[in-house]
Amino acid sequence: MRRLIIVLVIAALSLIPELALAEFENPKANIPPMAKPQRRNAGEGFPPLPLPATPLRRSEKKREPAPPALVGNITFNPQRAKEAGLDWQTTVIDIEQWVQWTNSQLGQKYRFVGTDFSSFSYDPTELPILYFTGWKALPKFDDVTIGKLRQYLMDGGTWVVHSSCGRPEFNESFRREIQRIFPDRELAGIPTDHPLFSSFYHITQMKVREGSNPWKTIPPYLETINIGTRAAVIFSPIDLSCGWDAETHPIEGGVLYDQQDALQLGSNIVTYVLAEYQYGRFFDHQKIYHQAQQATRDQLVLGQIVHNGDWDSTPHGLPNLLKHIDESTTLNVQFKRVPVDPGRQDIFQFPILYMSGQRDFRFTDEARQRLREYLDHGGVLFVDCAVGSSEFDHAFRREIAAIYPDRKLGTLPADHPIYRYIFDVSRVQLAALAHQLYPQINTPQLEAIEVDGTLPVIYSRLSLSAGWEQLPRAYNVGYADADAMRIGVDVLMYAITH
Repeated sequence: MRRLIIVLVIAALSLIPELALAEFENPKANIPPMAKPQRRNAGEGFPPLPLPATPLRRSEKKREPAPPALVGNITFNPQRAKEAGLDWQTTVIDIEQWVQWTNSQLGQKYRFVGTDFSSFSYDPTELPILYFTGWKALPKFDDVTIGKLRQYLMDGGTWVVHSSCGRPEFNESFRREIQRIFPDRELAGIPTDHPLFSSFYHITQMKVREGSNPWKTIPPYLETINIGTRAAVIFSPIDLSCGWDAETHPIEGGVLYDQQDALQLGSNIVTYVLAEYQYGRFFDHQKIYHQAQQATRDQLVLGQIVHNGDWDSTPHGLPNLLKHIDESTTLNVQFKRVPVDPGRQDIFQFPILYMSGQRDFRFTDEARQRLREYLDHGGVLFVDCAVGSSEFDHAFRREIAAIYPDRKLGTLPADHPIYRYIFDVSRVQLAALAHQLYPQINTPQLEAIEVDGTLPVIYSRLSLSAGWEQLPRAYNVGYADADAMRIGVDVLMYAITH
């Protein structure tokens, strides 16, 4: 489905090849910002002379108390842009309409402020969201700005970017710059069941239009860069036409979402960012497992599989679980995890391989073959679907079917001894979102491949590692923190001893 959506979006964006290199005039840029609302306070005026006289009433302006600033609208400092010879512009109409309409829908009162890369503090507590749009090619960011933007996003800030009029010049230049900011992370499309499409409105379809051509209906499409499990960069290569009515005012050479659809998606983005704000702020403060760097003869080293699907999206989870095992069991073993690429490195030295992720991934043929050999020789693969991602779930089922074409994943029965090995987890609670989606589930739902009474592959479709992290997370399709920890202890201890 994700690949189909990408094809549809690319097709929509490719409708304007003959205009891609031509000078583009953006009609949105000619619309001035809204006038600020004014309040007038009626007070007693000085009476006219001569006295006595009845005081007259006069009206005077009174400053409206400023609501909290939520969004910073990024521009380039005009003077600096001129000095540097930059030909770059942005618009205000989209963000005005987005913030105003979202406030009305959420019953909140936020505002946006103008800022630029040189004056912004890069502190998420000051502005949780940076908003950025344009239609011309971006200039190359300097190294200092690159570093500050990266740190802002790592510290919990969110960068919302959309292409004004869906212009390819802007899209290509933004992809170039975001790769410079995050060379180690992927900007990629998200599945249609991502919370960005359901956090306030449940969006399954959106209308899109190129110029004055007929409207087309496509699944909603956004691209993100994830920090942990949070979408820290949210990018739309199609214009979120919040301030432009493409129904009656089409833009020739533009690709735009329908205004109402875009406004609903904008409300979802704000809702999502606010819900994930505390998680983003806590995420960068990593908990250190005190035994992680200690080497002893009793150390048990776990290999964590590296792959191209956000392989370490819950980096605090496994260390927390290992610490919990150390504190809650009598096993005199110290644990350590080591990242390992099954296609390139020796995996046979690890008794257990752990794997997690939240995006699509693919193993090479060599990695699949080596993993099958590893499992056939007594190794155990323990896999967790971070935050219950449908994209990772589909990818893992495809890959494990290629590794084990002769075996199938099956749900472990409720009376399996793994559920009572250390803790009794025959009854469990789910995280809030998972309970909303699956109110009937109150027992663990582990799946496994069984070979001669052993379990070489153990898989949890409902997230465990999100609960192991013990961070404030709004969108976890998984087990509640305490039960996630107990299940994790049972699985690892069972795997070690079997």
